[in-house]
Amino acid sequence: MIRAIRADKVPNLLVLQYSASWFVTNLMLVPRVFFSESIIEKRKPLAAHARRAGWVGCNILLGQIASDGKIALVSDGEVVPEHRVRSEFSRVQKLGEVPPSVRGWTLDVLSAVRRLGRSSFSLDDVYKFESELRDSHPLNRHVRPKIRQQLQVLRDLGLLEFTTPGNYRIREYGPLGG
Repeated sequence: MIRAIRADKVPNLLVLQYSASWFVTNLMLVPRVFFSESIIEKRKPLAAHARRAGWVGCNILLGQIASDGKIALVSDGEVVPEHRVRSEFSRVQKLGEVPPSVRGWTLDVLSAVRRLGRSSFSLDDVYKFESELRDSHPLNRHVRPKIRQQLQVLRDLGLLEFTTPGNYRIREYGPLGG
C-alpha cells in the first residue's frame, strides 16, 4: 500500500455499510488523492502456519482522513443527489496536482484544519497541531514554515482562502453550503 501511495497508483475506495436486513445504509467514496502514508497502519505479518506466511497487510485509518475526503453517496439509507456528489468530488480533485511525495503534508494540514471544527480559523489555531505534525513527519525540522506553506497550497487549490493576515476560511462550493 505504501508503494502504491508513493507511486500515485492508489484507487478510489468505496466503503459500504449495510443493515442486518441487507439494505445499504451508508456508502462513502474516499477519492484516491486522500491516501497518504499517515493514514496507513502496518499490521503484524501473518503467522508461520498461515497460507501466506509472512505477508504484511495494513489498516486504513478512516478516522484520520479529512472530512473533505469522505464523500457520501448514500447517507442514512438516502441517496445523496448526484449534483452534490459530483460537486464535492470536483472540489477535491485538484489535490491530485500535488505530488505524492508532499501530498501527505497537505492532507495532514487539511485534516488538522477540519478538526478545528469551524470554517474560520487562525494560523495560531493550526500551530496547535505542531507536535502532532512533527511526530507524523519526523524528518522535517521546520514544522511551522511547512504548515504555512501547506496552507498556501490549500489556498492555491481553492480549498482555503486568506481573509486577513494570519486568518483563513474554508471555502465551500455550491450545494455544500458556501
